[in-house]
Amino acid sequence: MRDGSLVYERKGFSVKKHTEIELGSSKDVATERNVFSIKPVFSRIDRSFLILVLVLLGFGLIMMFSASYAWGLEQGDGYFYIKKQAIFAVIGLAVMWVASIIDYHNYLNTKVAFGFFGLMCLLTLYTAIAGTATADASRWIVVGSFRFQPSELLKISLIIVFAYTGAVNFPKYASWKYSTIPFAVYLGTAAGLLALQRHISAVLLISILGLSLMFVSGVPLKTFLKFLAVLLAAGVALAFVLYFVKGDFSYISDRIKGWKDPMSDVQGSTHQTYNALLAIGSGGVFGLGFGESRQKYLYLSESQNDFVFAIVCEEFGLIGAIVVILLFSLLIVHGFYIASRAKDRFGMLIASGITIQIGSQALLNMMVACNAFPNTGISLPFFSYGGTALIITLAEIGIILNVSRQAKTKKKR
Repeated sequence: MRDGSLVYERKGFSVKKHTEIELGSSKDVATERNVFSIKPVFSRIDRSFLILVLVLLGFGLIMMFSASYAWGLEQGDGYFYIKKQAIFAVIGLAVMWVASIIDYHNYLNTKVAFGFFGLMCLLTLYTAIAGTATADASRWIVVGSFRFQPSELLKISLIIVFAYTGAVNFPKYASWKYSTIPFAVYLGTAAGLLALQRHISAVLLISILGLSLMFVSGVPLKTFLKFLAVLLAAGVALAFVLYFVKGDFSYISDRIKGWKDPMSDVQGSTHQTYNALLAIGSGGVFGLGFGESRQKYLYLSESQNDFVFAIVCEEFGLIGAIVVILLFSLLIVHGFYIASRAKDRFGMLIASGITIQIGSQALLNMMVACNAFPNTGISLPFFSYGGTALIITLAEIGIILNVSRQAKTKKKR
């Protein structure tokens, strides 16, 4: 630290860049000065966390292959999905490595944080208006054979802008102007745009993410509870507005009805839930064995995507389900451990946000597969088919690994 500017020195290869930041005595203050420079660090990462990620990715690829084989045959090649997913995984690992050596403080910059968030909001709006629709929801931008889902990047942009605001505004959290209003604007904007896409699962996910980050950032409890009350009222008002402006939102009530009674329309709206429950039930304690799933043979649609967890349960039983849950639990615990050792508040918030996002998404996906929650169309990180989601998830892991590179070291006694 010299002249109010933070400089990180590490052994090995480095690419230089400076971001001049004023930091307080601990994690409590961060004020950007808009002097941009890079010095990606190249030091020891948290190997335990990296191994957990690689195990989840490897297991995920194996299960996605098994779950997608029959659907691949429909495309003329049983290896159709795994070939593409393997390419996405290689690209994602490369992106993860690059993200792990780029100093995360580069994101603590007004132009980077708000420019990225603003761009993703515009792309999400464009997708809602002119995007490619799937199941009556406009979520995709398609250019030739390339498909891109802006909402996936909107999540990480929201984490960055929340972490930026939490780091810079923390000393002034006594005022609503700094502790609540900025977060409400960011979260409200993102949720409104996703609602226009009829992407209710993403609205739910970023709401959990945003509120969790507000709490973790240190917003006073009374202020936080008041904000929750206001948010609830605003949510009810928004639901009425969307109902009268956009019209038919009956699909939400249909999903709730299907959740209550998964056998109410097994040839229609509850088809996925019903067949997922059959898969889970037939797996028993030890499962039918790898590759022996019956429901994946065109009975359970999206078995390679949103319902891959049901195939895990069918082929590996309760034991396999527990293993997956334990792996994600360890990932979440270790992610928070890295966040707790971050050198500053910004690093703590960005690592916490990514951990919360991945953990919430995994939990909601598994709950949907077990019919513990209405069908929302949320993918399972590392397991579900999809290039955009996998690459972005691995990029986020890279950011956490970079936080771990710069983590506080234990003082020797």
